[in-house]
Amino acid sequence: MDTAFLSPPLARNLVYDEFAVLHPTSYPFHTLRYLRCNPMYSRPLLTIAPASPSRGLIQRVAALPDVDDFFWEKDPTPILDTIDAPIHLKNLSSKELKQLADEVRSEIAFIMSRKCQPCGADRSVVELTIAIHYVFNAPMDKILWDAGQHAYAHKILTGRRSLFHTITQKNGLSGFTSRFESEYDPFGAGHGCNSLSAGLGMAVCRDINGRKNRIVTVISNWTTMAGQVYEAMGHAGFLDSNMVVILNDSCHTLLPKADGGAKMSVNAFSSALSKIQSSKGFRRFREAAKGLAKWFGKGMHEFAAKVDEYARGMIGPHGATLFEELGLYYIGPIDGRNIDDLICVLKEVASLDSTGPVLVHVITGTENDTGGIIGSEINAVEEGPSNSSPDLLKFLGTGLSRTYNDCFVEALTAEAENDKRIVVVHGGMGIDRSLRLFQSRFPDRFFDLGIAEQHAVTFSAGLACGGLKPFCIIPSTFLQRAYDQIIEDVDMQKIPVRFAITNAGLVGSEGPTNSGPFDITFMSCLPNMIVMSPSNEDELIDMVATAAMIEDRPICFRYPRGAIVGTSGSVTYGNPFEIGKGEILVEGKEIAFLGYGEVVQRCLIARSLLSNFGIQATVANARFCKPLDIDLIRTLCQQHSFLITVEEGTVGGFGSHVSQFISLDGLLDGRTKWRPIVLPDRYIEHASLAEQLDLAGLTAHHIAATALTLLGRHRDALLLMK
Repeated sequence: MDTAFLSPPLARNLVYDEFAVLHPTSYPFHTLRYLRCNPMYSRPLLTIAPASPSRGLIQRVAALPDVDDFFWEKDPTPILDTIDAPIHLKNLSSKELKQLADEVRSEIAFIMSRKCQPCGADRSVVELTIAIHYVFNAPMDKILWDAGQHAYAHKILTGRRSLFHTITQKNGLSGFTSRFESEYDPFGAGHGCNSLSAGLGMAVCRDINGRKNRIVTVISNWTTMAGQVYEAMGHAGFLDSNMVVILNDSCHTLLPKADGGAKMSVNAFSSALSKIQSSKGFRRFREAAKGLAKWFGKGMHEFAAKVDEYARGMIGPHGATLFEELGLYYIGPIDGRNIDDLICVLKEVASLDSTGPVLVHVITGTENDTGGIIGSEINAVEEGPSNSSPDLLKFLGTGLSRTYNDCFVEALTAEAENDKRIVVVHGGMGIDRSLRLFQSRFPDRFFDLGIAEQHAVTFSAGLACGGLKPFCIIPSTFLQRAYDQIIEDVDMQKIPVRFAITNAGLVGSEGPTNSGPFDITFMSCLPNMIVMSPSNEDELIDMVATAAMIEDRPICFRYPRGAIVGTSGSVTYGNPFEIGKGEILVEGKEIAFLGYGEVVQRCLIARSLLSNFGIQATVANARFCKPLDIDLIRTLCQQHSFLITVEEGTVGGFGSHVSQFISLDGLLDGRTKWRPIVLPDRYIEHASLAEQLDLAGLTAHHIAATALTLLGRHRDALLLMK
């Protein structure tokens, strides 16, 4: 392969894999976009999207170099350099605030580019963040964010700029707001939709204690898909607590209309109307009119209320009356890039006391506007293939290192080709690029419901009752929100919903917020649920076929994020497993590893490490957590002195089920000793996946060291861990 276009440091990091990448010297750096990390290599992989689709692709491949290999310079930030806390914004002029917004946006782009991470949503709210901190007085005034990415500018302006380059790294800044990180983060942003409920609680506490500080919550149009947002709005309207709710509207929609739909626009009229709506005089006049209508009697008051609602519905944007019905005073829409209008409206809102909850609607971006640097081709690469770009679909389909998600979707698509009853219901924040394959092939059999996971589960149950075969695909961390529906609407009624639990276990830089350590425990305790996990991609294909075959009860299988182990070149139709049957992969003596899920691969590596010490261990693949393969477990206990169960889950999961069985079966009464290896009873903070596994004690070396310790070879165990 010709590597002449690479500098020596880059050439050293060349990865020999088959995917297309463009010549890097032909395009500016800002067109680089991170597609996928491959943990099999030491560097994340890069691809470059062309500004013009007419330019050809060159069959070249490279890994992401060290940041020191890059030679571009950081833009100067003279105003940002003077900002150590939000109070330093107060004396800046309008012109300086606008320049500050450009500098913050440049700072975020520079850091995210060095980390090879997308920077769209975090940059679109820069002006809004500056306006909020200019008007309100944090940390006395509480500012809550729904999404971690939207708080990047907030982190930079609140004294964390010097550490911003460590974001999502081990011992660095969190990718989300964190109460443990700064006094400017009054509440942690997790899965979205929580800021309004938490903010209302803080507002009620403030009122009870007689304080006067303000509560500001920033929600996004993505999180408005969750029911908790509307529950909190209804409660806020009922309590009439004084708080400011800012709707950060990126103009993205989960379910775009076939004709494209009309996007909400911000013009001079809507801007002027928003200023009038937020003005102190108008608000007082409105309250006085309400009081006068009440004086004339109930009939007149109801008539006046209807006139007010009709008038505001006529001149306001579509859907604005929904917030009014919930009891929030609606103001907007406002241009999220116009810092002067933002400050004007927020100042008026902040100047009024005892006015009840106010919702300020801010338009911060559009479908093709995520910071002014990302064109349609880049969007297509980041969001995944679409029907409008078949060449890009082909490019992505033959591209980078394959992940478990890729393998799962391809297997599911193959099953759906032969079984027209198979449908997909997707829940959770965002949608994996791999799912675009199924969506493009079967658009009428694909339902993306966003973070409405509760609805996704019960909707899947309804589909199953109608005779279809729903695969409900939800990341482990988001499935937690739908647990009541899993119990009441699925498992209790033995409805055959097939749960594909993605991003199971540790997830690296996204930390505990998006990790999935609990699903083994909370799914395996359900009486009617079949619970399984593949050790590699071949077994994942077979588990898709197994799930499609089951029609008398619910079934679930979990698989991790990241690259596959790599045994199959192409996806074939799977062969259904016999329910509750595992297998012995390698036979040994004295000590046995019983792995559940992808940790089986680490057990095999641990066996190889032990062989250097003259120990031949048995490695078995459980496959099923429920029902257990009791014959396999009996065999392992009868033929070995030590049994070690290994899983990437919490206490109460696979190992607990094994211990329950061997205790009741009397297998622990003899010579067999059992030890579990599970995730520790604490949250594993953000770091690389390898670092997280090391912190959790789940590496192959930790597994082998546990075996050596059981055998009384403590010195060898210490040597192994050095």
